[in-house]
Amino acid sequence: MGQVGQVGRVIAVQVFCVLAVCLFAATPGAEEPRAMRISARSRSVAPGEIVVLTITVPGRSDRARVHAFDHDIDAFASGAGTWRAIVGIDLDVVPGPYMLAIEAGGDLTASYALTVKPHQFPTRRLAVDPAFVNPPESERQRIERDTKRLNAVWQSSAAERLWTAPFVRPVPQPANSRFGTRSIFNGEARNPHGGADFPSPRGTTVRAPNAGRIAMAESLYFSGNTVIVDHGLGLFSLLAHLSTMAVHEGDRVAAGQIIGRVGATGRVTGPHLHWAVRANGARVDPMALIALLGRR
Repeated sequence: MGQVGQVGRVIAVQVFCVLAVCLFAATPGAEEPRAMRISARSRSVAPGEIVVLTITVPGRSDRARVHAFDHDIDAFASGAGTWRAIVGIDLDVVPGPYMLAIEAGGDLTASYALTVKPHQFPTRRLAVDPAFVNPPESERQRIERDTKRLNAVWQSSAAERLWTAPFVRPVPQPANSRFGTRSIFNGEARNPHGGADFPSPRGTTVRAPNAGRIAMAESLYFSGNTVIVDHGLGLFSLLAHLSTMAVHEGDRVAAGQIIGRVGATGRVTGPHLHWAVRANGARVDPMALIALLGRR
């Protein structure tokens, strides 16, 4: 073979090798690793607040979950490739840095740092009838039964989201007590106020803050006639001191549906509505829920 033929063969081999390298570089094994994108929205990152995480997942994923403050929190789908998780920061969470763990689809993991800031809750000191501070011994067994019943309810949330509409206020009146207020009755410290109180007139209709399943509708020693709505995914609304209840355990309710009327049942000094929210075990301010996921 002549010199020209040899040069042609070398060039052909070189071209073949370049094409082979290009083809090898384009194989799936050379793709960059997939990664999640995470953002957070809140009024404040502090005890008693809610943080809404938005998780964007590349490709398809059938679920997403967040581990935060010793709780596993299931996220809900919010568009193609997007998930949201409601993270509650309990009243007793110690301020400082926390690392949240996120997983999606079983093979994607990520971390997200939150720094919980200190929050100074107000303190009120009141002199009241001693019988109002310390329940009689005859009621101890009932109080213990109520506590066990409530703890069981907090563990029974539906595995799926039961609401789609924005959250609404259960009564039209504004709240007149601050969430998290520490009370000292006759010099004795009591648990912090775990909800919001609304000074509504007796008989005012009370509406479900959002759709869900009635997890409880019964009379309790401290909160009187009490309705608890399970909104799913660990989110609950408790509405207390009702004069009458218009729902039963197991009922499904829509956002804004009448569930009862304002009263003064339980350990209270006058008619009002008490609305408390639990988010995966965390006691959080109902007004944070309205601010982030509701209609004012």
